[in-house]
Amino acid sequence: MATQTINWALLTRTDNLKALAAPILIIFILSMMVLPLPPFMLDVFFTFNIALSVMVMLVALNTLKPLDFSIFPTVLLVTTLLRLSLNVASTRIILLEGHNGPDAAGKVIEAFGHFLVGGDYAVGIIVFIILTIINFVVITKGAGRIAEVSARFTLDAMPGKQMAIDADLNAGLIGEDEARRRRKEISQEADFFGSMDGASKFVRGDAIAGILILLINLIGGLIVGMLQHDMGAGESAKVYTLLTIGDGLVAQIPALVVSVAAGLVVSRVNDEKDLTTSFTEQLFGNPVVLGMTGGILAILGMIPGMPNFVFLLLAAGLGWMAWHKTQSKAVAEAAAAEKPAAPIAPPEESTEASWADVAPVDVLGLEVGYRLIPLVDRGQDGELLKRIRGLRKKFAQEVGFLSAPVHIRDNLELKPNGYRITLKGVEVGAGEAFPGMFLAINPGRVSGPLGGNPTKDPAFGLPAVWIEPSVRDQAHIMGYTVVDAGTVVATHLNHLIMSHAAELLGRQETQALLDHLAKDAPKLIEELVPKILPLSTVQRVLQNLLEEGVNIRDMRSIIETLAENAMRVQDPTELTALVRVALGRSIVQQIFPQGQELQVMALEPGLERLLTQALQGAGADGSGIEPGLADTLLRETAIAAKRQEDMGMPSVLLVPSGLRWLLSRFLRRAWTNLKVLSNNEIPDAKTIKVTAIIGAKA
Repeated sequence: MATQTINWALLTRTDNLKALAAPILIIFILSMMVLPLPPFMLDVFFTFNIALSVMVMLVALNTLKPLDFSIFPTVLLVTTLLRLSLNVASTRIILLEGHNGPDAAGKVIEAFGHFLVGGDYAVGIIVFIILTIINFVVITKGAGRIAEVSARFTLDAMPGKQMAIDADLNAGLIGEDEARRRRKEISQEADFFGSMDGASKFVRGDAIAGILILLINLIGGLIVGMLQHDMGAGESAKVYTLLTIGDGLVAQIPALVVSVAAGLVVSRVNDEKDLTTSFTEQLFGNPVVLGMTGGILAILGMIPGMPNFVFLLLAAGLGWMAWHKTQSKAVAEAAAAEKPAAPIAPPEESTEASWADVAPVDVLGLEVGYRLIPLVDRGQDGELLKRIRGLRKKFAQEVGFLSAPVHIRDNLELKPNGYRITLKGVEVGAGEAFPGMFLAINPGRVSGPLGGNPTKDPAFGLPAVWIEPSVRDQAHIMGYTVVDAGTVVATHLNHLIMSHAAELLGRQETQALLDHLAKDAPKLIEELVPKILPLSTVQRVLQNLLEEGVNIRDMRSIIETLAENAMRVQDPTELTALVRVALGRSIVQQIFPQGQELQVMALEPGLERLLTQALQGAGADGSGIEPGLADTLLRETAIAAKRQEDMGMPSVLLVPSGLRWLLSRFLRRAWTNLKVLSNNEIPDAKTIKVTAIIGAKA
């Protein structure tokens, strides 16, 4: 007994009741097709159907974007099924009890059959046919077409939108959770319009079924009235036709309302305002349009024979609205003009120069033209400020240390839309951004050209076009990666910060990094710096790693390797080589994130021996190599690296440990993305596959 009580308590919990509501509703709707209903219950369900359709339309009016009403395709199916079930139940009562009077099938059907069409069945048939044509030919067909086209365009635009999300994620503008949410929203949008395309077929089928049910009820009512109840042909036609028309109208009007709601949802453009607000502001917000419309109505109202009072009344109303909006705009502008200006500070007396006048050079600087100031103005909630904070956080997580903050200021010497990025006071990058426009970047596989201002992506040099917001969806569909002006600047800044990570790691940042590590391993730091190695040597080792794209997140392994070898090795270059061996697994994982097989390039053995001899007297940049050999090596490396990347593989050159450091610095001028690894940096568990041999033709 106790167990039964507990189970009943669990069953009656609110969550469980909500979960059971939908199955119970569907079963109940289907049962109405089979089980007879009394007239009163028919009235209740017809009234509920009308209320439900009105509720659906009001929800559609107040949604900000289609996905806010993502359950709408299912609602269309349920409401269509409810109307058809009510049609079957009412048909049963009309044919069984219709001879008893106009209220035999309930008060709702009687009201729609008498009051709405005046008791004239001919008028009722015409009204019903008109409503059905409006619903079937105009609203349902148009909404279905919009849903079909939207579904196709949404699917076509998915790759471009996904690439834009990946670009924002890589630039540090959004986190993993936000990227996951936006990807899910794109998928839901495609599913929604696809479902709406299919659900519109239910509404269209419901309109056809309404016409067929009307004809069947008319013929069936005549037969039942004349043969079973001995009614005359005229009386039978009048009674059953009025009941049938009332039944058809009480079902068709809610169907029309739901179809209108479907059209409102699928034709809705994403906006931050509900439909009523957008409609009012965009249609009645321009006083010039209101005034001209009122003037045209006034001219028409003065023509003899026209309904002068109605035309002049509406003209006066529109004129008053235009005047009122003009006055409101003038008052707002006057209030803005009368706002007291900031007091001008009196000029200070000139003083002697002091050390306070010596301003330090900013490590990282971003200078913008005056049109880009809103992007970086705190008072205007500049979006670029948030993105730069996100960039620094992403940089610290991926590279392993906290870079200097970005100092932002305006520069009137730049173009209005121009910006430049400085490193220790020296320009390292510049470009232009246009707020309110979007940059459509061609990743190499677009379906056609775009109209706009052609340019190049400032971060990676890809061909791009500045486009208007109205062309954004078209650009997505054509395969372009579309980003706004703030993202352009943020991505460029992120690319330059990553490229100059070694220069951003100064003495202060190195000491802060060691202090941070000392919180977890204080003895390790105390024994190494400055007792065995000076801070400058540790800094140089870390910079060597960063120059070749190796992150320094695993500081514990780096410090342990330095502490283990510092007693016999003090040269930063040799220490860097030892640290790279300790970080070999991490370095290989960074270059080859998947798979056990490493597809690399290698040197021809004879060339290896020749380079070993030549580099014994070479400088750090390979300046001691014979010019002909140097040119051949650079040329063949560039060709092999390009072939490697064209096959979708990273360009990696595997060399003996004695050649790695010098070849890495020397060959970097041939191919920027080239990674040079030594044999002892490869983990034992990895398999090496040589895809190209440099110098094989020599």
